[in-house]
Amino acid sequence: MKPYQSSQTAEYMAFFRALESSRPATRRLFADPFALHFIRPSLQRAVMLSRVPILGSLVAWYGDHRLPGARTSAIARTRFIDDALLAFSQANIRQVVILGSGFDCRAYRLPQLNSVTVFEVDYASTLASKLAGLRQMLPKIPDHVRFVEIDFNHQKLPEVLAHSDFQLSRAAIFVWEGVTNYLTPAAVDSVLQYVATCHAGTRLIFTYVHSGLLDGTVDFAGAAPVLRDVARLNEPWTFGLLPDKAPQFLRERGLCLDRDLSAREYRRQYFGAAADRMRGYDFYHVAIAYVPERKEVKAPQETASTESSYGQSR
Repeated sequence: MKPYQSSQTAEYMAFFRALESSRPATRRLFADPFALHFIRPSLQRAVMLSRVPILGSLVAWYGDHRLPGARTSAIARTRFIDDALLAFSQANIRQVVILGSGFDCRAYRLPQLNSVTVFEVDYASTLASKLAGLRQMLPKIPDHVRFVEIDFNHQKLPEVLAHSDFQLSRAAIFVWEGVTNYLTPAAVDSVLQYVATCHAGTRLIFTYVHSGLLDGTVDFAGAAPVLRDVARLNEPWTFGLLPDKAPQFLRERGLCLDRDLSAREYRRQYFGAAADRMRGYDFYHVAIAYVPERKEVKAPQETASTESSYGQSR
């Protein structure tokens, strides 16, 4: 991504959320009224067309044909993360940190978060684009939201959160959606090890891609055009993880794995039997980890087995 522009992949995620939000209330997985305002006019027109019954099916078909599995994976994981976030926030956790927030508008579309301090952490140019859009849609930026600039590959999360009123002494929920695959292994390590220093009970909801996608050891349907597109956008995927190594990988960094679902699994959770007909993005995972009581796992430490835990990530 160029330093003077917002993320284009963040825009496409907003496009998928806008498409889902245009569906009838009885059929959609969620409503995100903000997403439409973060996408270019051509994509806005596609969303408008999708509201016409017959044309709507054609728009969805074309998108699914162009990037198999991307839309269905994106909207199912959005709903999964919404549900997990709200469940944890009801457990009296009053801090939410959205890492690589992009055009995520959970702080504004989920009323249950109005009493929670939300930290939106992202690249400066993406936050600038987001703030410009929000100021046009909201009478004022909510007081419970903090905007925190970071470049994950060059800055440390503790450094930027230290100036934003984040309290290490209180449990938090970290949401890290659609980000790890763009980072270096060192940047991922840095974030995970910091989360592990937070108060026991802190949760991390994060996504990752199967490292077999990146090194070519696993053949995933529809993966080649996805990798070409993100490279063409100057936002290549650089990090992956082997799912069967995830528990060990997290333990080495001071965290415990709670749940880990592939795209096929979380799509089935929300689409039911229809998910069996959905193909593509099977390399994508959403997982939940937590900070244990200190006696549960050994303290995080540098380990020589980093490469084997990641798989051959690049």
